[in-house]
Amino acid sequence: MQHCTCQFLPVRSVLRVVAPRKLQPAVSRRLQSCHQLQSRPRRSQPTSLSQPNSTQRSTRPLQASSSSYVLLVAAAFGSAICIDYIVRADSSGAHDSHDADREHRTLATPPENTYDPFYTDMPVPPGHLGNLSPEQEVKLREFWSATLRIFGVEDPNHSNAADTSLIEDDTQSVSELDGKDKKKSKKRLGLFKKKDKDSTNGSATPTKDPSHHADSDDKYGQYKEFQDIIATQSPESIRATFWSMVKADHPDALLLRFLRARKWDVEKALVMLVSTMRWRSQEQHVDDDIMLRGEGGALEDSKSSDPAVKREGEDFLTQLRLGKSFLHGTDKEGRPLCFVRVRLHKGGEQTERSLERYTVYVIETARLALRPPVETACIVFDMTHFSMANMDYTPVKFMIKVFEANYPESLGAVLVHKAPWIFQGVWKIIRGWLDPVVAGKVHFTSDVHDLEKFIPKSQIIKELDGDEAWSYRYVEPIPGENDALKEEAPRKELETERHNEVSEYQQKTFEWITHGTGPEADKIKETRNNLARSLNHNYWKLDKYVRARTIYDRTGMISSDGKINFYPPPPGTSHIPKADTSADDVD
Repeated sequence: MQHCTCQFLPVRSVLRVVAPRKLQPAVSRRLQSCHQLQSRPRRSQPTSLSQPNSTQRSTRPLQASSSSYVLLVAAAFGSAICIDYIVRADSSGAHDSHDADREHRTLATPPENTYDPFYTDMPVPPGHLGNLSPEQEVKLREFWSATLRIFGVEDPNHSNAADTSLIEDDTQSVSELDGKDKKKSKKRLGLFKKKDKDSTNGSATPTKDPSHHADSDDKYGQYKEFQDIIATQSPESIRATFWSMVKADHPDALLLRFLRARKWDVEKALVMLVSTMRWRSQEQHVDDDIMLRGEGGALEDSKSSDPAVKREGEDFLTQLRLGKSFLHGTDKEGRPLCFVRVRLHKGGEQTERSLERYTVYVIETARLALRPPVETACIVFDMTHFSMANMDYTPVKFMIKVFEANYPESLGAVLVHKAPWIFQGVWKIIRGWLDPVVAGKVHFTSDVHDLEKFIPKSQIIKELDGDEAWSYRYVEPIPGENDALKEEAPRKELETERHNEVSEYQQKTFEWITHGTGPEADKIKETRNNLARSLNHNYWKLDKYVRARTIYDRTGMISSDGKINFYPPPPGTSHIPKADTSADDVD
């Protein structure tokens, strides 16, 4: 009797190939039954009308037997593979679920009767302060190392000779600088040229000058801006701009924004950070003009005899009084809500500069309202009664640029509410300008039920068919509310205190970079966190001397000690801070 070759395959070898260990006994029994079927005597085939020859008669039973056996073996193989896939999928699913449970981390509760501005009982997302992987922490140390060298801050634990071994002179000439400044500029540009081969903690300096990246990798020309600020600004001025930008934030949290935005590429993150500092200090004058003068400054400008200055002040106040955009409440993720009533904008009614100042003003004010682990905001574009007269591409481009280039990782969600059909063509154009990550955060909602996916109905204002009986009303600046801006002595005292704390924080950062990981590094990290808390407390004491009051200070959303109430009582005299007035304050 002839046999198919596959009959002689050892059962155990087949099992090892196709079946997981715990399924092998069942498959073994199945294959053994196949052999038993094969060994049984077969019935003779019925005679057909046309009698085949003897060769045909002897071959047909063999063909039928072989075909049946092949089908049985194929079925066994297929079943084993399917079961194996299901078992592996179940196992993998359980593993993924376990990893998902570990993605968010809860911080340790601070001691009783102590206030920690960076503590939260909410789970901290991966890649954020308090939930960094070892690799991400290495990147943060690298980023600090490069940033401090841009600031011209020397590590006191290393000699200058050791530092200069890591630096090559850059060939770029800067005619605007004197010889000393040229040397500093070259050293800072050259910090990307070599890697610290002696580094044992993963905090090596990046290896190449980031300004040499291709234009296709630089949507907003930030590499050129990086070169410009390094060549024209002193390290001290860059450092001052950075610490002014920190405000009440944890310094690590601020740097992590740029790292996440650049997918943990230290060189790209540094370029983005330095470019942002240039934008803040030289282009927009965020801290020394927009936030320093604020609404009170705009009110003064609106009374100026200079037509251009008067127009800027009036345009700024008009947007506030209309409530073109405003902050109120939070979404389901605890993110501050910023409402933009698009129907109130008409192209050409305000100058481009006043629109930009107003946009930056709202974003910076929203920054003050962020509390860990919430680091993003939710913007609701109310498109009710939208028409093409409301469409203005210039401010849209500006908003896209600042969120992508200067306020990284600040957008949590964008809700486009009740957009009419004519907006479809507009959206196709705008979407082409957006980074894919930002575009993925845009959601279209058509009614209050759609909004409820993002905001509890009890927190949706009645204007959008929600249940919250709240409406925007602008509270005018109070005479004398910004008098603290003129008090130099207390401001300088607090600035000196802040300068000393910043110096100590930078010193501890160098120690942390040197130690890397281990018990000693953990102690240093805790010291740095304590210093960050001190810097936060210092800022809120300094705040009234460096930032003009806003509607959100007057209505109680932002308190003088930095605490935030997203649902303050309706505007009224009992919630508006009193200010001393005199006859000179009355028009």
